[in-house]
Amino acid sequence: MKARNNKSTLRRLSRDILSQRSLLVIATVGTIIQVALTVYLPILIGDAVDAVLKKNAVLLISRLIWQMLAVIVANSAIQWLNPLIYNRLIYSYSESLRERVMMKIHALPLSYLDHQGTGDMVSRVTTDSDQLNNGLLMVFNQFFVGLLTIFVIIITMARLDWFMMLLVLVMTPLSVLVARFIARKSYQLYRHQTKWRGMQTQLIEESLTQEALVQSLNAQSQMVRNFREVNGKYAAYSRGAIFYSSAVNPATRFVNSLIYALIAGVGAYRIMSGGAFTVGQLTTFLNYVTQYTKPFNDISSVLSELQSALACADRLYMILDENEIPETGHLVLKEEDVQGQFQFDHIQFGYIPNKPLIKDLSIDIPAASTVAIVGPTGAGKSTLINLLMRFYDLDKGQLRLDGRSITDYTRESLRKQIGMVLQETWLEVGTIHDNIAYGNPKASREEVIAAAKAANADFFINQLPQGYDTYLSDAGQSLSQGQRQLLTIARIFVNLPKILILDEATSSIDTRTELLIQEAFAKLMKGRTSFIIAHRLSTIENADLILVMNNGDIVENGTHHQLMQAKGMYYQMQTAQKTQIS
Repeated sequence: MKARNNKSTLRRLSRDILSQRSLLVIATVGTIIQVALTVYLPILIGDAVDAVLKKNAVLLISRLIWQMLAVIVANSAIQWLNPLIYNRLIYSYSESLRERVMMKIHALPLSYLDHQGTGDMVSRVTTDSDQLNNGLLMVFNQFFVGLLTIFVIIITMARLDWFMMLLVLVMTPLSVLVARFIARKSYQLYRHQTKWRGMQTQLIEESLTQEALVQSLNAQSQMVRNFREVNGKYAAYSRGAIFYSSAVNPATRFVNSLIYALIAGVGAYRIMSGGAFTVGQLTTFLNYVTQYTKPFNDISSVLSELQSALACADRLYMILDENEIPETGHLVLKEEDVQGQFQFDHIQFGYIPNKPLIKDLSIDIPAASTVAIVGPTGAGKSTLINLLMRFYDLDKGQLRLDGRSITDYTRESLRKQIGMVLQETWLEVGTIHDNIAYGNPKASREEVIAAAKAANADFFINQLPQGYDTYLSDAGQSLSQGQRQLLTIARIFVNLPKILILDEATSSIDTRTELLIQEAFAKLMKGRTSFIIAHRLSTIENADLILVMNNGDIVENGTHHQLMQAKGMYYQMQTAQKTQIS
C-alpha cells in the first residue's frame, strides 16, 4: 500500500485524538486559561509604566504588582498542570493505537506478513509509535498554545492600537511561508528516514540472531557492507531532515526580529511626535510582539517534528488499513464432531497469482490414519500443511473435512482441533508452566506435568532451578534446541487435539530421546488423523499412508512396502539416504 499524503494522515490522526473528548475538553480549557493569563500580564506591566507619571503612583504600582504576582502564580500552576493532562491524553491514544496495530497484525493474512521484514514491523510498533508520541506532545505543549496565543494577542493589540497591530500582521505571512516551505520538504525526508530506519532495524536483527551462521560462512564483510549501505541511506535522509527542520527556527527568528525592530522604531517615533501613544502602550506592544513572534518559533519547530510524527503515523495506519483475513466460515467445529477424514478435490494453489504451485491435487485421507508427506525441498509439503491450517485458502477446488468444506468452519474452531509441532521452536518469555500451557492457559499444574511426562520433558524440567516455575527471561535461549523442542511437543499433549501435524518435530532431538518421543507420539496418534512431514524416511516407515510430493503434485502414494516395491521416487529417496548413512 502506498503512503498517503500528510494531510489525510493528519485528518485521521485528529479524528482519533478527538475521540478522547473528556481529556481534550479539560486540556482545551486549561490552555485557554493559560493563554488568557499570559496575555493579561503585559497589560498590567504597561499600566504600571504609565502609573509612574500619575498621582498616587506608589499605591497604584503596589496594587498592580500584587495583581501581577497573582497572575504569575496562577499561570505557573496552569503551566504545570496542562502538560500532565496532555501526557495522559497522548499516551492513552498511543496505548490504544499500539494495541490496535498488534490486534491487526494477528488478524492479517500470512501472505501479507510473509512479505514484511520482522525488524521493520518491530520498528513500526516501537520506534515509530514513540516518535509519534514525541511529535504529538510538542503539538499540544507548543502548537495549540502558540496558535491560541497568536489569536488572542491579535485581538488585544487591535483593541489597543489598530495601526500598530497592522504593522505586525503585514510581516507575519513571510514567517509562515518560510516555515511552510521547509515543513513540506522535511516531511518527505522524514518519511524516507522512517523507512530506512525500519530496514536498518531489520538488518541489525538478522545480524544478531544469525551471527553464528554469518561467522560460519565467513560473511562478516558482506554483512558489514550491507549494513554500511543501509546505514548510509538512513544517515543521509536523517541529515537532510534535520537540516531542514533546524533551518526553520533561525529563519523565523530573523523575520521576528525584523518585526520587533519595526514596532520599536515606529512606536518611539509616535511617542516623540506627540501622538496618542504612551510609553506604557509601547512597552505592552513590545511584550506582545515578543509573545506574538515566539509562538511562530515554537510552531516552526513543531511543524518539523510533526512531519516526522506524521510519517510514523502513516506507517502505523498503513498496517491498520490492510485487509484482514476474510472469515468465510459460519459453523463451529466441535471436538465430538471430528472424525478426521480429509478429501483433497482437484485443488489448485499458488503463493503468486497465476503461478500455481499445486496444480490439480486429488486424494482421500481416511480418518484416524497416519499420513507421512515426503519429497524434495520445494515439493509443496509445507504448502499442504498451510492449506490444512487455512493459513492460505485455495485458488480452486475443495478441501473437505468429514465431507464438509473446511471453509464452512470458522478458522478458530478448525485450528482448535489441530495440534501442530514445527521444526522451528518458539517459546515466550515466561515460566516453563506458562509455555507448556500456552495454548490452554487454564491447564492445571497436574495437567502440565502429565503433558511434560508424555513428551519426556519432565526429567530435564525438574533439573532446572525452580522446576516448572523456572522463568525463561531469554525466551528459552538458555535451553538446548532439543529441550525447547520437547517443551513445544508438551504443549500438544496438554490440548490433545483430534488432528495432528508434525513438521520435522523430532529433528533437533537426539536419537535416544527421539525413540521415546516416537513412542509417545504413537500413543497420542492412536485414533487421530496425523500428518507427518519427515526428511528422515526411517521415521515414517510405519505410516498408514505415504504421500510422495514433487513440484506441487502427489506423484506416488501408498504404504512403505508398496512404494518400495514400485521402485519409484520414494524408493530412490530411501536408497539415497541409506547410502549416505552407511
